[in-house]
Amino acid sequence: MKAGTAAPKNVDEYIESFPKETQKYLKQMRAAIKKAAPKAEEGIGYKMPAYKLNGVLVYFAGYAKHIGFYATPTGHKEFKKELSIYKEGKGSVQFPLDEPLPVDLITKIVKFRVKENLTKVK
Repeated sequence: MKAGTAAPKNVDEYIESFPKETQKYLKQMRAAIKKAAPKAEEGIGYKMPAYKLNGVLVYFAGYAKHIGFYATPTGHKEFKKELSIYKEGKGSVQFPLDEPLPVDLITKIVKFRVKENLTKVK
């Protein structure tokens, strides 16, 4: 999504706005999240794909050279060691487009966030 453009209507529209190679990574990210959190509600938040289940679980976004992954502070803290090999920003981690997407790690983080959000409700 280019800055200044209107928010996409849905995740399909979001993914389709990127070059084919980036779309491949975005589709992998989406599939990993949906598999790890099948009951999560998919939508758009902050102009990027958002997944919610008793609150926000994760967001992700495409960029020129990486996929940004936002698992709120707790997801990043819990997996600090595993994420340390990637460039990190405030509340985000960057998965480079020239490396395979760490699907297993993404799955673990999303499952952790699901468990955390479900525990919050009880």
